[in-house]
Amino acid sequence: MHYRTFQLDPTLPERDPRSEVQYLAETKGMPSNQVHQMFETVASHGKDAGLEFQMDDIVVANSWTAHRLLHLAKSLDAQATETKITPKLKRELLAGHFSHGLDLSDHDQLVQVAISVGLAEDRVREVLNSDEFNAEGQADVAQARELGVSAVPTYVLAEEYALPGAQSVETFSAALQQVWDELNSAPLQTLGADGETCDVDGCD
Repeated sequence: MHYRTFQLDPTLPERDPRSEVQYLAETKGMPSNQVHQMFETVASHGKDAGLEFQMDDIVVANSWTAHRLLHLAKSLDAQATETKITPKLKRELLAGHFSHGLDLSDHDQLVQVAISVGLAEDRVREVLNSDEFNAEGQADVAQARELGVSAVPTYVLAEEYALPGAQSVETFSAALQQVWDELNSAPLQTLGADGETCDVDGCD
């Protein structure tokens, strides 16, 4: 699995003082009660999966800096032969955002998350205080635009099929099986009776 950069709202300021409910209500035109109901549904599904969502604690902030941090992890993983850092960092950023009130615009908080998964503090601060990995992030955004991606999450399989949004295990399994079958064609089927042949052991 390869994580790619994509933002639903790249126009967000680095830090937005509004609550998540206010933000969604004002930018998406959703009634506040509908937003609260959506949050309750997400929290319920999360609980069933062993995840604790604290939607009221979400800090509304631009995620671009966190995406650049993920590209740092990806660059290190490209040289690694064993444990990969990117999946761990991705999980911690998501858990922090949705469950622990992590402010994605706060460099010190991002540093602590990065250190917890094995990244070096000096290198992390160097990236955070620069525009490094901007180009890599923009390349991902351009690719998403070309593929027609407009929702998160979207899983792209073999650059031909898309699974947008939360999907059931059954849907994922069927999609993966379909793509696997297409990429790994079945052995040739023999037509007609066996004729005279020669193989590595001689001729019939």
